[in-house]
This record gives sequence, C-alpha cells and structure tokens, in this order.
Amino acid sequence: MSSFRFIHTADIHLDSPMRGLSDDVPGVAEQLRLATREALTALVDAAIERAVDFVVIAGDVYDGDWRDYQTGVFFVRQMHRLNSAAIPVYLIHGNHDAQNQMTRSLSLPDNVHVFSHEHAETRAIDELGVALHGMSYARQKTTDNLVPGYPAPTPGAFNIGLLHTGLGGLGGHENYAPCGLDELTAKGYDYWALGHVHGAEVLAQHPYVVFSGNLQGRSIRETGAKSAYEVIVEDGRVAELRAIHCDVARWQHAEVDVSNANDFNDVTAAMREAIETGVEAADGRLLAIRLRLTGTTALHDRLVAAPEQLLAEARAAAAGLGGTPVYVEKVRLATAPALDAATRRARQDALGELQRLLDDARNDADIREMIEKDVRKLAERLPHEIRTDADDALLRAAIDGDTAALIDGAGDYLLSRLAADEDAS
Repeated sequence: MSSFRFIHTADIHLDSPMRGLSDDVPGVAEQLRLATREALTALVDAAIERAVDFVVIAGDVYDGDWRDYQTGVFFVRQMHRLNSAAIPVYLIHGNHDAQNQMTRSLSLPDNVHVFSHEHAETRAIDELGVALHGMSYARQKTTDNLVPGYPAPTPGAFNIGLLHTGLGGLGGHENYAPCGLDELTAKGYDYWALGHVHGAEVLAQHPYVVFSGNLQGRSIRETGAKSAYEVIVEDGRVAELRAIHCDVARWQHAEVDVSNANDFNDVTAAMREAIETGVEAADGRLLAIRLRLTGTTALHDRLVAAPEQLLAEARAAAAGLGGTPVYVEKVRLATAPALDAATRRARQDALGELQRLLDDARNDADIREMIEKDVRKLAERLPHEIRTDADDALLRAAIDGDTAALIDGAGDYLLSRLAADEDAS
C-alpha cells in the first residue's frame, strides 16, 4: 500500500467573535478578533511547506451564517492557495455551518470537495489508494446517529471517516450526531477524523479515532495550545501523528496568591509576575490571560471594593512588559477576609449588624424562597448562550438556582464595600 501524509483539522470557526474582549486595549483586542483568520493562514502555510497530499476538515469551518461575504472570500482565498500547490481539501459541515444555518455561499475552487448533507458518501483518491467517507449536517441540531449510514470500507484502500460528533457529550459539548467509540472502531476504517469537541484527543489507535480540537482558542474556556494534526501514513498504517500549532493567541488561567501582600503595590507585583510566567508559556504568541487572586488577606475588603482598579493595574502591568502582546481579560477574586464571619457577627457596629442580617437570611426559608423565585424569573429571560457559558460566580449561581451561594456572594460584596468605606473614612 502507498505512503502519504495529510492534515486533519476541524472547528476553525472562521470570524467567530472572540468572547470577553473590551476596547480598553484596542490594538491587542483587534489582533484577537483576527486570530481565527491568522490561524487558518498558518494552517495553509504548514500544508504547503510540508507538501501534504491532502487536507481534511471535520466540520465547523464557519461559526454560523456570515455577517457579510468577506468571511467566505477569505476562506476561498486560502483554498486557492492550496489549489495552486495541488493540495485537495475534503470537508464536511457541522452544527455551526449546517445547510439550514447558511444563507450566503460562494463558489469554491475545484480542489475543495464538500460531502453531501443528504447522505453519507465516499470520495476516492485513486493514486494514493485512499477512500474518504463523510456526511455534512443538513441542520444544526442533528441528533441522529450518522455512523450506520456511512459506507462500508473500500477494500484495499486506506479508509478515512470524517464525522462531526459529540460522541456522547464528550467535553460538555452538545451531543450532536451521537455515537459510541465502539461503533467507530467496528466500522472497519483506518482513521476517524472527528470534529465538534474543541480539545485535541486521540481516543483510540486501532484504528485511530482522533479529535483534532479547534484551531484557535476563542475564549477563556478554550485555554492552552490549539492545533491540527499532520498524519503520516506508511505502508497503509498510521505511523505518526504530529501536532501543528497554528494558534496565534493563547488563552490562560493564572492563580495569584496574595496572602502575603501588604498593599496594592504588592498585589500588582504578584499579578505582574503571573503575567510574565504566562508570557513564557505562550511561546511567542499573543497571551490572553485571566488572573484569579487567592489567599486569606487583610486586603480582601479593599480588593472586592475596587474591581475596576484591579483590572486597570493588571493591564498597566502587562503593558509595561513590552515584547509579547498581552490581553488581561479579567481579574477574578477568590480571596478570603482575615476576619471570619463569627468575628464580624460579634461586632456592635454597621458591619456586625449586616453580618447578622445575612446570617438570618441564610437561615430563613421564606427569604430564601423569595430570592429563588425572583432570581429564577430573571435567569429564565437570559439568552441560551449566556445561560450555558456564564463563568461569573454569582451569575452561575443565579442560573443554577444556588440561593445559598447567591446570598454568600452578594453578602461578601456588601460586607467588603462597607468595610472598605469605613477604612477610607
């Protein structure tokens, strides 16, 4: 059997809006907005430089219907580059770019082969002895198992299956085109090129069942390196998988212990150190980072009372580093006050009175029921995307109906603001 190499990618989400961006750092924010385009350009560069025999894209080229034709023009331009290098592309559409999601389209160059959304089909590359099997989504919410409809493996060929699937809800993704790993391994194919799950993972090696992950992280929920795979096939067997890191920006979480901080300058220094560590890990790429301050500290009340200053201090520290561009997305607080609730409760002042009121609210079933009822009404009005993707602790508690966490979180904020105001007076 012949030997060849190909690239497996998926979930490009071209021109997807980056989440969590603000215009406070306009230059860096603009780079992040263009990151999916630059990642695709890097992928095409790699395909040409490595002289691969073909490219497979396992769904979600786009993030949904185009806002204008420029998204399509950019993709077509990149496909023309591959066409000029005699590299064919085989792709399926997934839930984000399903047939019923797209109202605009452009003609693709002859080297791009899109699998039907009506039925699974086979495309052959006779000179390589390769058979590719795939099916695009006809509609976004494809809940049928598509695997039984995929063709039987072509005898004597290296068989590749392209499938956009949640594989049982892996990674918390919507379980579209559900199927089991055992179904895939039993199909008789040599390689399954999967898409939809944004974390890269090799699920099996006999045969290979692989999620390439998405090409570029788009929010703080998609941290770390993002890549495609170069698949090396020798004598009809997968000899090696090589990660191709095409991401131009890296999202990271960083824990910052401020338990030993005596003032805001110490906090700023600790944040700067965490950012510097993140820059090293980003390996020359733009760094988008979220800082989470931890530790028991006498500064807790001041920190809670000054979220805007904290973020501004972090962004100023990042700007002062020079070199690698840095975007501080958010600063989250997970610190604890030096004074515990019992100590506050015993105080005979406004702070103690507020602590006692909060304790009563936690223990009063009628108050908890009233809060839960009112908050549920508000949470139900939120768009689906916010309900599923919310990462703010209080908002998450409201959506999940966690009344105790809501009272604790809101109470901590009120106590901290009151304490900070008293300290300042």
